[in-house]
Amino acid sequence: MTAHPATATRAVTGGPREDRPDLLEHVMGWVLVVVFAMLVTRLGLL
Repeated sequence: MTAHPATATRAVTGGPREDRPDLLEHVMGWVLVVVFAMLVTRLGLL
């Protein structure tokens, strides 16, 4: 078998940027979590 060398470049996957977190995206994520939790409790699923 032959060994494949690891590439030096990283694949861009569209994940969060590493330079600084986006505040609006962070807040909207938590709003989504809270709305989902409210929906689950109102429907009696928990």
